[in-house]
Amino acid sequence: MSNLVPCRVEPRRCVAPWRKVAAAALDLLFVFFIAGYAVGYLTGNLTKGGFELHGAPALIVFAAIALYFVVFTRFLGGTVWQRLLGVRRPSSPSAHSHMNS
Repeated sequence: MSNLVPCRVEPRRCVAPWRKVAAAALDLLFVFFIAGYAVGYLTGNLTKGGFELHGAPALIVFAAIALYFVVFTRFLGGTVWQRLLGVRRPSSPSAHSHMNS
């Protein structure tokens, strides 16, 4: 006997390539400036024009950027700009509840 429960699956809609590129670029800038400023503030590397990072602080910023994309895309349904530009929509919890049963 099978425990399959019918669920309504909506077809995927195509997203314009410019939206994907714009979301990726804006996400990169967004997290770069926030993480860069935060790390610069914590390490004392702020300048009049912003921040200047070398060595370990710069690696921390790059790690934060990679972590941002992995965590938001994989576990939170999409990055901030992917959601704002309609590239990804947050998935409903009920859609995954039948898959894990």
